[in-house]
Amino acid sequence: MRVRSGVVIIESHAVVLIKRMREGQVYYVFPGGGVEKEETPKEAAKREAYEELGLEVEVGELLKKVEFNGLQFYFQAKIVAGTFGTGAGEEYRNERNRGTYEPVWLPLSQLGSVDIRPKELGEELMKRITD
Repeated sequence: MRVRSGVVIIESHAVVLIKRMREGQVYYVFPGGGVEKEETPKEAAKREAYEELGLEVEVGELLKKVEFNGLQFYFQAKIVAGTFGTGAGEEYRNERNRGTYEPVWLPLSQLGSVDIRPKELGEELMKRITD
């Protein structure tokens, strides 16, 4: 079973997402990726934040566990060091022709107006900010 892990970083009324453009579609995903054999989901979330965003993060509580093509874990995270947008993970080399990846800060007020994947996590965040 495939296991993925990612981070949810919220600061100044905005959330960090990866804007994806692939096969004519534009959608947004939370920074993250596959959990490697020797890693816990939390360790993978921390590594992926660095690879995709160029940020060192402190990984906090599990916000959502999603079952989609395996298990996906999404953790609340806080930036502790690094420069946003300097990630150099394999996705930026586009060696597998999987479209583009662009790290962005999306205002929380726009969460409901874009295609966020996984949808369940986007809905959970919208619910939390409106409560």
